[in-house]
Order: sequence, then structure tokens, then C-alpha cells
Amino acid sequence: MDNGNADGASDADTHAPATHRPLLMDDPTDPAGPYAGGPWRNYFLILLDRIPTPIAVCRADGEVLIANPAMAAQWGTTPGQLRGHNLLEMFRPRAKEQLLRIEEAVRLGRRSRYPVEVQWHSAADGTEREGELTVDPVGDVSVQPPVLLAVLRVREAAPPAPPRGTASPVEARILALAAGGATTAAIGTALGLTVDGVNYHLTRLARRWRVQGRTALVARAYVLGILSPDAWPPSPA
Repeated sequence: MDNGNADGASDADTHAPATHRPLLMDDPTDPAGPYAGGPWRNYFLILLDRIPTPIAVCRADGEVLIANPAMAAQWGTTPGQLRGHNLLEMFRPRAKEQLLRIEEAVRLGRRSRYPVEVQWHSAADGTEREGELTVDPVGDVSVQPPVLLAVLRVREAAPPAPPRGTASPVEARILALAAGGATTAAIGTALGLTVDGVNYHLTRLARRWRVQGRTALVARAYVLGILSPDAWPPSPA
């Protein structure tokens, strides 16, 4: 790799190893950089901390230099604890060919975004997660190799199925009619029951589900999946 002095590069940059080149057009986190002691370093870090999307800045070999709290939260740790870790050890690519594209882009000095489908074991909640890690070579084009801006888009797991309850066909029909505003007498007429018969079923349901009142009973029926949530007039699921 050519370590010659690029235009505008300092002598220190010329003799520094490629993996210690400046970051993000003179690394705002580098205490020896031109922004050391100035406001830009703090501005950059404050902005990064407030972004809710998991983000990390890493070297071309994947070593993490900066991570924001959202990225650290995926591992149940702090940003400082992620520094020095390698993204390739943290995330498992689903297709290694995607990594080869990034290696080729870095070698040729291309500037584009490269999505990588990844999986990882979240230390935050102990679950297996998956998502898309977008890797973007950034920084001064004269600096090789560039640093990588990694943005993680977490693919949310499908919501758990709503809890299911049990109700007999007659009970479900009574609940559907009650949800539509029918009176006890009207429910009995529709189903061939007496008023006492309707009240008997409603009382049993109320005791089984530990709720009081017809409104709470109907609401509970929707939560338990007894009634269809997208049908009107109300009908059993």
C-alpha cells in the first residue's frame, strides 16, 4: 500500500501506519488532530450520542473506534467498552460475498454504501437478532485506507401472537352482539335464549376472565382474540 505523502498530509501522517491514518477528514476523536481542543470534536460526539440509530466508526479492518450509545445498547454495554472490538467478531454476515465487495471497494478507493445482512446475539436481552449493517467508506479521498461508517438497521422481530382465550360458540356470538350494542333482550331474541340465559353466559365469562361490566367483558374478548378486530358488525374470530 502506498504510504507516500498525500497532498496536504503532515509528516506525521506520512510515517504513520495505514491503520492509524486520520479519520473522517482528520479524525475528530484524535487528540493529535487539528480539531483537538476545539469545538468540532465535542460537536461530533454530542451529535453521535443523540442519534437513536446504532452507529459505529471503525477502521478498514473492522476495529471499532467510536460507537454511539444506541450501538452499545445492542451489546448491553457502553460505547467506551466497544472501542477496540472488531465488527466482524460482533456481527455474523449472512453472505461473505458482501464482505468481499466492501474489501474491493476499500482497495479501489470507491465511495459508496454497501449493505450487509447480519445476525448477532444481543447481550441486552439475550435474543438472536438480525438486521442490515450499512457500511460506508468515508473521509478524505486522499487518505487510504478510508475509515468505515457502519449504520445498523435492526430488523424487529414479529410481534408475539395475542393471547388466546376460550369461549363456546354461543358465548362468542353473545359477545359479538354485545359489542355491537345489542341489549340483553335483543341478544336473547337473536339467539333463541331467555334474558336469564344471556345473563348466565355473561356472568360465567366475567368470572372466568375476572372482569366486571359488559364493556370490560367485550374489551377482554378482543384482547383474547375471541372477536375479530377488523370486522363490523362485530363477529367471532
